[in-house]
Amino acid sequence: MNKQLNYYEKKLNYEIDSWDLKVALDNKDNVVAIDTRSLEVYEYSHIPSAINIPHKSMNEKSTSHLDKNITYITYCDGIGCNASTKGALNMTKLGFKVKELLGGLDWWIRDGHKTDGTNPSKEQNISCGC
Repeated sequence: MNKQLNYYEKKLNYEIDSWDLKVALDNKDNVVAIDTRSLEVYEYSHIPSAINIPHKSMNEKSTSHLDKNITYITYCDGIGCNASTKGALNMTKLGFKVKELLGGLDWWIRDGHKTDGTNPSKEQNISCGC
C-alpha cells in the first residue's frame, strides 16, 4: 500500500487539472501558466493570464525574468501534443518548480473555462464534479 500511496502523492506533485488550475489562478495562488506552443497559436487562443514561452526556445536567457519561487504550469493543445511535457522538462532542467496541465487547452475549454486571444471562448459554468 505504501508504494501506491507514494505513487499518487508524487503524481499530484507533477500534474494539475484545469479545475484546480482555474481555482489557483482565481485565488491568485503562486502559480503562472506557460503556454509552450508557438506565438501564433498562443495569440489565437490561450488561458487568461498565461505567458507564452515556446518549449523550443526555453533556455536561461528566455526564462531569466521568471521567479523561481513560483510554480509554473506548462500546457499545450492537449492529449495529442507533448509540448507541455517538453516545456516541463526544460523548465525543470532550468531549476523551476513545474506541473503539467492534464489535457492542455483542449480540456481547459472542455471544462468550460474561457480563453483569451483573437479567438476567445466564453466561460460555460461546467462543473467537473470532483
